Amino acid sequence: MLKVGLVGLGFMGHAHLQNYIRLMDEGFPVELVAICDVDKTKHSGAQVEGNLEVHGKQIDFSKFRFYSSLKEMAEKEDLDYVDLCLPTYLHARESVLAMSLGLHVFCEKPMAISKTACEEMIQAAKKYDRKLMIGQTLRFFPSYQYVKETIESGRYGKVVSASFFRGGGTPKWSFENWLLQKDKSGGCLLDQHIHDVDTINWLFGKPEAVSTTGKVIFKGSGYDIVSSNYHYADGKVVNAQDDWTINGEFGFEMRYRINFDTGTIILENGILTDYPEEGEKFQPAINKEDGYYLEIKHFADALLNGRDPSLAVPLESAKETISIAEHEQASADLGGEKISL
Repeated sequence: MLKVGLVGLGFMGHAHLQNYIRLMDEGFPVELVAICDVDKTKHSGAQVEGNLEVHGKQIDFSKFRFYSSLKEMAEKEDLDYVDLCLPTYLHARESVLAMSLGLHVFCEKPMAISKTACEEMIQAAKKYDRKLMIGQTLRFFPSYQYVKETIESGRYGKVVSASFFRGGGTPKWSFENWLLQKDKSGGCLLDQHIHDVDTINWLFGKPEAVSTTGKVIFKGSGYDIVSSNYHYADGKVVNAQDDWTINGEFGFEMRYRINFDTGTIILENGILTDYPEEGEKFQPAINKEDGYYLEIKHFADALLNGRDPSLAVPLESAKETISIAEHEQASADLGGEKISL
């Protein structure tokens, strides 16, 4: 039985909490025993809104022991690993601390606030011989794995173009407004757009160059709207856009269109559709599970069975995603200039 401590009970922390409760209800050998958050109002279960729907039953918070310090929690609890759902600028510091205390670490995306901080995490995992995995959750979403499998099988030939979009309301709900502070979150580019940066890196590999334009809406937040073009040697046209200023009743959406030599796959409004060049379109029969549930279960199952959980999200790949985003930031700062990686 794995014993887990959840660090950070903001919106994403609540999402992870719901999945641990589900796993425990299903009899999976994992037990969430403690929760750590510096905001003591969370210790009574204060809910934080976010940009995704999180469904789950009412939680009895009295069954968990609460702490305000990761170090204190690690010293007082017999834990196997911690699940870090903290502001981005804390990812490296708290991951390194947890590993130095003998714990494995599952860390929410993005890996860290900079490529340098990512390397600190990788070196700590080696130094302390601990397992570390980054929650780049789209790598676990069945609708994205379907595209990955199509690319690898070659059934539609090569990719000729791809476009990605995600967007929704402004995240004004974060603790002490950290999401709208560039030095803490990296802005929309590093916090939200990073999902598609990682997907592009995962599906197609590192691009030769990037060119990005961005717009700042909220002072001090970094880019709140971004559009990036990714340049590859084979000439495929790849673009990703993100906008977290779409307020009102829009809600949130993530979508993509991948066009191959002989077919197209589109995710839109939560519906995955496959369009063969010949024959009728169809909706693939894919796993309906949520990527957040699947990634947590993968991490825990790997630890239980002596496997390296990071094989699904290699640490060097997660660091490379941050490097690509840093080049996008530099390009946007130069008004969209093409920058080689």
